[in-house]
Amino acid sequence: MLVVGASMAGLRAAEHLRSAGWTGAITVVGEEPHMPYNRPPLSKEVLAGKAPFSSLAFRPRASVGDVEWRLGRKAVAARLAERTVALDDGETLSYHGLVVATGMRPRRLRCPGPLAGRHTVRTIDDAQGLRAALTRPGARVVVVGGGFIGCEVAATAVGLGAAEVTVVDPLPLPMVGPLGELLARALLERHEKRGVRFALGAGVSGFRGEDRVTGVVLSDGRVLAADVVVESVGSVANTEWLEGNGLDLSDGVLTDEHLRAGGRPDVVAVGDVARFPNARYDHVPRRVEHWCIPTDSARHAAKVLVARLTGADAEPAPFAPLPTFWSDQHEFRLQSFGAPALGRDDVRILDGAPDGDVLVGYHRDGLLAGVVALGGRSAVSAAARYRAELLQQPALTA
Repeated sequence: MLVVGASMAGLRAAEHLRSAGWTGAITVVGEEPHMPYNRPPLSKEVLAGKAPFSSLAFRPRASVGDVEWRLGRKAVAARLAERTVALDDGETLSYHGLVVATGMRPRRLRCPGPLAGRHTVRTIDDAQGLRAALTRPGARVVVVGGGFIGCEVAATAVGLGAAEVTVVDPLPLPMVGPLGELLARALLERHEKRGVRFALGAGVSGFRGEDRVTGVVLSDGRVLAADVVVESVGSVANTEWLEGNGLDLSDGVLTDEHLRAGGRPDVVAVGDVARFPNARYDHVPRRVEHWCIPTDSARHAAKVLVARLTGADAEPAPFAPLPTFWSDQHEFRLQSFGAPALGRDDVRILDGAPDGDVLVGYHRDGLLAGVVALGGRSAVSAAARYRAELLQQPALTA
């Protein structure tokens, strides 16, 4: 087995290949020099200095003690018909089964101006560089993008004592895409009360400065002073190495309901890079960048791949995960179960009020599609109580 991608999805794939009964060789290739580690704390606890970088590493199961790790190596090409993958050092690896787990990389702004002082948050190295910048006295911080990472970094920067923190986003509210207007507006108010400024309804047209960024030029003509810029404007799937094999790579790797890529029984995709239909909701393939998906998809894909290669007849039911996400910002948490984005046209407050702990339900065709809690422990607990109901819901129609 060859697993390309050595982040959480790659580690879980190796572990679940073993638990599914694969006793043959497993090789994992990863571009970063680090063993797999947990990424969510990079924009929160680790960036804030509340947890050491050394605490991020996952502890692999004993069953993968014999796995060969090729770290600091990048896959540059694949020939799926020949079952080979070429690495950046010229080596070519062959396989019987291939797991695509190459994930995403941050999208970068293509605007005129200097590069120094501009950061992303995806890797340990990214977070180390950003923490050093944020802890300089008097730092003026501009975060471009009001999504999960952008809001988390803004909250962390305020907590570190940054002189100014401004979030820029062309949308009218932060995180309005996944949350809808009701919760997005409540989120905005909480951030503003804690000192975060917002420049909404505007994009970025350029950066001021000679050698380093000194300002951010907005599309409406405003200029924001900045010593530190954090670009959180989405992700790009790491799929270039798979080009030329007839796969649909328009948004990650398109798979079937069993995470098989391009109809090939010997190739599966897992984690952020996989675009799959979720049988729990409909037949529309989507990528899901939530922490639970690497483990859930690796478990399913491993069973499918091992069954194929060992000649087993049994095939599991179609992949139907219950998406889950959380986001810690300041002292409150967003906690979600299900697929709230599918029910943004029918949003109802289930408990509490937007100015306090609140639980919101998202409905499609009259059925609950997802819940999101905003607030403290009581709100998070209230959301968790709906998990069983969401798991028992009949499949929703497209």
